[in-house]
Amino acid sequence: MNTVKLLETGLELTFPQATAYFNYFWLRDNCATSWDSVTQERTFDVLEEPDDLSAQHAEVVSGDLKLVWQDGHQSLFSLAWLERWSNGEYLPDIAVRTRVPWYSDHYSKMARFDYTDLVNNPASVADWTESLLDEGVSIVQGLPDSNEGLKDLCNLIGTVRASFSGHEFDVFSKADPENLAYTSKSLELHTDLPPEELPPGVQFLHCRINDAEGGDSLFVDAMAVANKLKAEFPEHFKLLTELRVPFRYTTKDHDVRSRQFIIEIDANNGEVSGVNFSQHLSGIFDFDQKIMDALYPAFRQFGRMMQDPKYLMKFRLHAGECIVFDNHRIAHGRAAYLEGSGDRYLRGCYVDRGELRSKYRVLRAKYPNGAE
Repeated sequence: MNTVKLLETGLELTFPQATAYFNYFWLRDNCATSWDSVTQERTFDVLEEPDDLSAQHAEVVSGDLKLVWQDGHQSLFSLAWLERWSNGEYLPDIAVRTRVPWYSDHYSKMARFDYTDLVNNPASVADWTESLLDEGVSIVQGLPDSNEGLKDLCNLIGTVRASFSGHEFDVFSKADPENLAYTSKSLELHTDLPPEELPPGVQFLHCRINDAEGGDSLFVDAMAVANKLKAEFPEHFKLLTELRVPFRYTTKDHDVRSRQFIIEIDANNGEVSGVNFSQHLSGIFDFDQKIMDALYPAFRQFGRMMQDPKYLMKFRLHAGECIVFDNHRIAHGRAAYLEGSGDRYLRGCYVDRGELRSKYRVLRAKYPNGAE
């Protein structure tokens, strides 16, 4: 039997297994009438309520809690709905998934999807976004050799977001480069653009041509490395999750700076959610010199572990392929290639991780079994 007791700031409601407390402001704020029926946005203004807001009457009727407020407004809450919120815990979110670590042998196992199928089959996009949430990386094959093909692929997940490089960027060797990526030199393992206040989330790299000698792609699941660091060097791990280190990007037109955690923790489940790691865009560490005694060993240990052959995946990206990956989780780089040995041209874009999760929630609800 469900019973209800009115208190000064809220009410107690008895469920079969326990008694739960609910705050009056929370209840009034979440009355069904507080939401626009079309947009699902809250239209109720809790700021206009009196400080002593309370219910003047409450009763349980046919599986619902009925409340009558001081001003005569009535609210009806399903007991099952209230019980879901009674423990003050995060409700399950299908986009908060357990991340699957991978290692150097992952190339042959990497999730692969066909561009034309993704464009024409939303259920396949549901599977694609799930693979990105779980493993952080996938390859899409069969992209047309056009700027529009890459943009259309990005739009399947979300809106292309601009960075200080613009809405897209082209990776090839050129004169007077403002970035090491625009040379034929090797490119160390890194995540993109940590100097930005909000570094890009999901990165798309479309290979348009790759006839040069050398230039293998290098990818590492930095989450897997961070988990190993936590197990073997817990003090290093702790420090890298607590210090916001400086990053900077400077050209004749830019002076972009921010501070980031080198290792990020997911507030939803406590997992390592990603990293910010880029030696060529690191600023001068500006902590007390005694902190450097701990920071440099931690930084060097983590960086060296990412270079361990156990974790480092090497492969050649082919024309028509687009590698898509979580820029906060996956560190990437490139081996040097021989200048003049052939053309190598990649075009890139970014989409926010929040849009990836949004797209997954919407499509997985519509296609629970994916592409069958």
